[in-house]
Amino acid sequence: MRTAICPGSFDPITLGHLNIIVRAAQIFDRVVVCVAANATKTSPMFTVEEKVEMVRRVTAPYPNVTVEVNRGLLAEFARQYEGSVLIKGLRAASDFDYEFQMDLINKRINPDLETMFLTADQRYTFLSSSIVREMARYGGELRGLVPEEIIGMIEAKANTQRG
Repeated sequence: MRTAICPGSFDPITLGHLNIIVRAAQIFDRVVVCVAANATKTSPMFTVEEKVEMVRRVTAPYPNVTVEVNRGLLAEFARQYEGSVLIKGLRAASDFDYEFQMDLINKRINPDLETMFLTADQRYTFLSSSIVREMARYGGELRGLVPEEIIGMIEAKANTQRG
């Protein structure tokens, strides 16, 4: 069974993330969405548990997609799925530069781990979780940026953070 791992902080999950996950689910037997408790990201909007809930909600229609949390190194997490492949979405050339560096360090940690890059659908090349958070904090329209199922969760969280 070929397993793809789609890692991210998903703070929150966007339609761009979901597009990559769904495309991976069409290619691989199993997709594990790996919600990272990323120490390098400061001031997350959502807790890890809330992120997992959102990702599970929007991936529920895809039976070969599961969601897990990783609190360590991604290359170590991937060892539990023998022969797995990391799936990384690329929006722009700058994404490639960063992801190429990450691939090199992941290979150093786990030489058997491969990375596959999927280019973003053109509708989502501008889209990031940070843009969604900013829009939400100012009460902007979230339709077309995130899955409909989680808009209420994002708006509610933004309202509580605005005070």
